[in-house]
Amino acid sequence: MKIDKKLGFTYLKGLLMGAADVVPGVSGGTIALITGIYETLINSINSFSFGLIQVWKTSGFKAVFNKVNGPFLVALLAGVLTSIFSISKVLSHLLSTQAISTWSFFFGLVIASTSVVSKEIKKWNWSTISLLLTGIIAAYFVTQFTPAEQSNSLIYLFFSGAIAICAMILPGISGSFILIILGSYESVLNAVDDRNLKVILVVAAGCVFGILSFARILKFLFQKYRAQTMAIMLGFIVGSLVKIWPWKDENQLNIYDFNSMQDLEYAIGFCAAGFLAVILVERIGRSKKK
Repeated sequence: MKIDKKLGFTYLKGLLMGAADVVPGVSGGTIALITGIYETLINSINSFSFGLIQVWKTSGFKAVFNKVNGPFLVALLAGVLTSIFSISKVLSHLLSTQAISTWSFFFGLVIASTSVVSKEIKKWNWSTISLLLTGIIAAYFVTQFTPAEQSNSLIYLFFSGAIAICAMILPGISGSFILIILGSYESVLNAVDDRNLKVILVVAAGCVFGILSFARILKFLFQKYRAQTMAIMLGFIVGSLVKIWPWKDENQLNIYDFNSMQDLEYAIGFCAAGFLAVILVERIGRSKKK
């Protein structure tokens, strides 16, 4: 019963990750980090290797499934896919009809996540501070890139998926926004809406290729340079705030003039709701660890 309940929570976290990854400017990696499953996810991904062939030959499929933390990955992936194929439509509707309130909720969510991630850095020194600033600057400049023209080439979509998935598992870097920069976002979104299996499978293959390669680098960094890695990830999250600022003009430039900010009261309320949602999730995660 405990296992089922644990997998149920993992599925819900997958739902949140999938919803975040659909929105340009919000990272599923941020959700994984604040819900306490980030390192488990990275370690599970890294368990995939050619050595599994020998495990399968000697002990069978069940042993392979357990070695790669299969129950966790299946529950999480099920949540992500459910979200992408269902919640994505709701989010697209909200972003087009209630843009300020929706972006305000995500803005509050990301602000709160900075507090959660900063707790993981036990000691601040010149290296962590400099990497924090590097992450902020890097994320800011990524948000300022001009999107490329749309491309429907399958090879291009394969590598777009590989690059985007690396961004998706980095807190603060939006995989959806990377797809926009690469000119592939609309093609991928249309493929999901139209159930275009050919394009979906090509992008998925690119994602598998990218995540298996990149996760090994992340695992090494967490093992050897945990504080520094958390610092640059915190910088990515802070730097991404400029992208999800709720008020923008017709040229998608941020508006900072209070007199020009529409629905300010609603925005503050939804921002507070997003902030409190993260704090609640983080406290639930801490209580479960205890």
